[in-house]
Amino acid sequence: MAYDFTTSTCREDTNAEKYTLREELFGTEDVLPVWVADMDIDTPNFVLESVKKRLEHSVMGYEEVPQSAFQAQIDWMQKEHGIRFSLEDMLYSHSVVASMGVAIEAFSEVGQKIIVQTPVYPPFFHSVSHAKRKVLKNSLKLLKSGKYTFDGDDLRAKIDDDTKLLLLCSPHNPVGRVWKKEELEEILAICLEKNIIVFADEIHSDLVYAPHVHIPFASLSEEARNITLTAIGVGKTFNMAGFAMSTMAIPNKTLRVKFKEVYERIHFAQGSTLSHVAFESAYINGKEWLEALKVHLYTNFHMLEKLCLDFPSMLKITPIEGTYLAWIDCRGMDLRDKELRVFFIQEAKLGLNAGLSFGREGSGFMRLNFAVSSTRMLQIVQRLESALKKRI
Repeated sequence: MAYDFTTSTCREDTNAEKYTLREELFGTEDVLPVWVADMDIDTPNFVLESVKKRLEHSVMGYEEVPQSAFQAQIDWMQKEHGIRFSLEDMLYSHSVVASMGVAIEAFSEVGQKIIVQTPVYPPFFHSVSHAKRKVLKNSLKLLKSGKYTFDGDDLRAKIDDDTKLLLLCSPHNPVGRVWKKEELEEILAICLEKNIIVFADEIHSDLVYAPHVHIPFASLSEEARNITLTAIGVGKTFNMAGFAMSTMAIPNKTLRVKFKEVYERIHFAQGSTLSHVAFESAYINGKEWLEALKVHLYTNFHMLEKLCLDFPSMLKITPIEGTYLAWIDCRGMDLRDKELRVFFIQEAKLGLNAGLSFGREGSGFMRLNFAVSSTRMLQIVQRLESALKKRI
């Protein structure tokens, strides 16, 4: 079946976050918003049809997540990523960030340290600070190739007896890395040696471009499985963030019981009736659509990459392996972070995430969400090209 990503449904007349907050965040509505990480691409029709069918029933009361929904995800994870979870491992969550907060509360005490590998999605360090824990920063290493990798020596040197948890972003937001097995094994060895539990945010695991392959952290070994809490879901893969449904997979019963002590105190409940059917439909019907989407996304990235190559003294784009988030090195423009932000807003008419929001290591960088229709991607590239030419 052919899927068309040339255009997408207009969201400006909805309460879409990326449009509604333009004035507040950028001081103007005259920007194309390419910041928040959802897609300006239509949610798959098979998901929407499943919701319509459920609406034929007249009662929308409390419901448990059906085992068939969890089973659909379990089957998907085994087939696509080579890892097998069981039904008892699975817990509903409305968001990965909420699950992260539970893990921080469950596996550390106030004042203890949580490892965060910057630059990284801001809620990683915000969640630690809000819980009155200390951020132990293990910055990624930026290589000459423009790629990032872990700094194992730095990590091993910094961990002490007060360090309890590592927040792993895999694939990584914003730098677009899909970690290789040997990189993950180095992190695993350190965590086993130092008795560190791993919270693995793998929400982008399906958005990986060949020849790269996502390796679930818990799949590395039985020892890895026993120290890992894995956050996964359909929100990024199928543009379903609005259904507010993800899951936690925790195979180790001791960790699961401890996690649930906080989880049940907060009362996560079981989510939305409509989310359950949408979630299950995505995993059962989504493979062909996802493969077409990834071809489209990589084409969008290539358009942006080509533009950066045309202005090599000003922009360098980080090689992409996974996610739909471009990490652009703008340090060649010789602008301070505030000036860089003004350039994108006022001259390019684009609303991006400032790199500095991902940690100090993001200074001079910007993050651009290229999960848009091909028509919108052309507009983005044309606006940025025009602004860069004027700078020259």
